Amino acid sequence: MDINQLNCFISVAQTLNFSEAARRNYVSQSTVSRYISDLEKEFGVKLFTRSHRDVIITSEGKILLTYAQEIVSSLKKAKTVINQMREGGQGKIKIGCDITSMTFPSQCISDFSKHYPNISIDLCRLSTDDLSHSISGGEYDFCFMPRDMVPESSEIETISTHTDSLLIVKAVDRKKRELSLSDISNERLLMMSEAAAPILYMEIMDLLRTFHVSPKSEITFDDLASLYIAISSGMGVSVLPRSVADFTSDKHISRRVIGEADTGIAYVMAWSKNIRNSAAELFIETVRKLSQDEDNVYGI
Repeated sequence: MDINQLNCFISVAQTLNFSEAARRNYVSQSTVSRYISDLEKEFGVKLFTRSHRDVIITSEGKILLTYAQEIVSSLKKAKTVINQMREGGQGKIKIGCDITSMTFPSQCISDFSKHYPNISIDLCRLSTDDLSHSISGGEYDFCFMPRDMVPESSEIETISTHTDSLLIVKAVDRKKRELSLSDISNERLLMMSEAAAPILYMEIMDLLRTFHVSPKSEITFDDLASLYIAISSGMGVSVLPRSVADFTSDKHISRRVIGEADTGIAYVMAWSKNIRNSAAELFIETVRKLSQDEDNVYGI
């Protein structure tokens, strides 16, 4: 049994098509058939049942598929790490972050940099103009964003990273009680523009419609710095993801959890299936580890 046999077996199991498996692995269809036959002889079971029209994976084949994928993935990771060690851990990763993705990417970059200090990180704000091209076209190696922003494409993979909740954010005023959601009707609403943060804008609008809240007026901003100056100076009230509020909080701003509704926004890291960056697997492993941390549900 070798890695080529396992790769072909995985392709047949995923596509249920010997011709497509051959195309994916750059071998002939007869070679794929021979690999499957060799594996069946080695394990002493049928991995697929075949007719003139259909290919069906057997129960034994399904069991082998799980282990085969683990073996191939482990070998791929080992090769990546060894290559990085041989090259002295050199490399560069370009990351795009949606304007509301702050705390979690920061954690990932910090952890990654500790383990691979010689791999540089190029960090920039994620453009929303053409996300599909930005991700699958190679403009970024990885993109952190709300899940609902990810374009529908078979060329894009994602990891669910965390869920964030919304807070009411306002300037500190000791003479007034904390705001409730309904009190926004008496306030000027300060928020990120739809162009700068489309999912956040949509979530806030849906929240206000659901609870029949109509602010006195609305002012939108294209950057967080301007928004926070407006909030801290008392120009109005805002609604922001908790991780954003935590990341940029100061003594002049108070925050309140919106308890009236479930305001969770799911976030992901997205990347192209065809990524060629040799350091990519190392970064994916870091993000995968941190995303499994139960503490990455902000606002609970």
